[in-house]
Amino acid sequence: MHNGQGIATAMFAGIAVLSFLFKWGIRFQMIGVTGFTAVLAFGLFALGLEPFTRTVIPGAVQYATVYDGGGSQVVIVVPQTITETELEATLKQAAGNFFSLGRTGQGQPQMTIRARTVLHPEPGVSQPLVLGQIKRSLASRTDDEMKIEIYRDRLAQAVASDVMQQ
Repeated sequence: MHNGQGIATAMFAGIAVLSFLFKWGIRFQMIGVTGFTAVLAFGLFALGLEPFTRTVIPGAVQYATVYDGGGSQVVIVVPQTITETELEATLKQAAGNFFSLGRTGQGQPQMTIRARTVLHPEPGVSQPLVLGQIKRSLASRTDDEMKIEIYRDRLAQAVASDVMQQ
């Protein structure tokens, strides 16, 4: 709990006590304000216990999340010009970043992260293309048995499509 939140909670609690002693009209509102401040302070304290760290894998490229329902399926989008080694590193990085013990697998012990790109075969037409996926355990932060699948034919199709567009 940060000092400011604890001080505010104590201050509101003191005002609540004084309001009951002197029978002020705001006494019941002060109980609500004190309770809300205490819940907020302890909630923020609890969030501070879990560090918000990001996994950094050398060679990974930036990606954007397309779908993440908080369960066992995640979809990210990567640049069309990504190489096989960059895709593998990016999938490993995403697997580390999306891991959370709070994810529900709906009966599945693994989380699947798919990487896709978007092709534009003609003006006004967009075609999503899955380039690869990684499967990792939902139970353990350090999963040494992650299964990575790279679809080389689709990766070549994405690169060829990028060359044709230029």
